Amino acid sequence: MNMDAAAVLKLFRHNEGLLEGHFELSSGLHSAGYLQCARILQFPDYAEQLGQALATRLANLKPTLVLSPALGGVVLGHEVARALGVRALFAERREGKLTLRRGFQVTPDDRVLVVEDVVTTGLSTRETIGVATACGGSVVAAASLIDRGDSPADFDLPFVSLARFPLPTYEPSDCPICARGEVAIKPGSRILGR
Repeated sequence: MNMDAAAVLKLFRHNEGLLEGHFELSSGLHSAGYLQCARILQFPDYAEQLGQALATRLANLKPTLVLSPALGGVVLGHEVARALGVRALFAERREGKLTLRRGFQVTPDDRVLVVEDVVTTGLSTRETIGVATACGGSVVAAASLIDRGDSPADFDLPFVSLARFPLPTYEPSDCPICARGEVAIKPGSRILGR
C-alpha cells in the first residue's frame, strides 16, 4: 500500500480513527475532531507499513535511535526503528515530567529520531527532544503520522509527517462547543501522568 497523505487519511476513516465530538486534547485545547491512532496501529500490518513509510523518508539522516513519547508514539516508534534497523526507546511521564525509564540510555553518540503519532501543538515532541538532548544525544529529526496543528509544525530541525490534516483547536474559554454546554471528553494519554 502506498502511504501518501491520502492513503493515511483513508486508513483513519476506514478504521474509525477520525472521531467527531467534543474532545479535550492532551495539550488542554478543545477540538471537534480527534485522531485515534490506536485504531490503526492495533493492526500490525498497518503499523509496519506506516513505520516503513516514515523510515524511508528519514533513512538519509542515519539515525541510530528512535525515541518516542509514551503512550501514543511507542508502537509507531518501534516500527520506524525496526524498519531502520536501530534501537527504539520511549520516554514516559512521571510526576508531570517526561523522562526516560530507568535502565534506558541515550548516549552522546546517538543520532536520535523523535517519533510521535499525532502532532497538534508539538509539546510532546519538544519534550521528547529535550529528553534526548539532556542525555547528550543529537536529535537529527522529528516525525509523526499526522500533523493536525493549525499551522505546520516547526521544531527547528527536519520534520516529516505522512499527512497534514489541520483540525481547529480552541482554548477552553473560547471553545464554541463548550459555549453550547457540551462536556469535553479526554481521550489523550498525557492525562495519565496527572
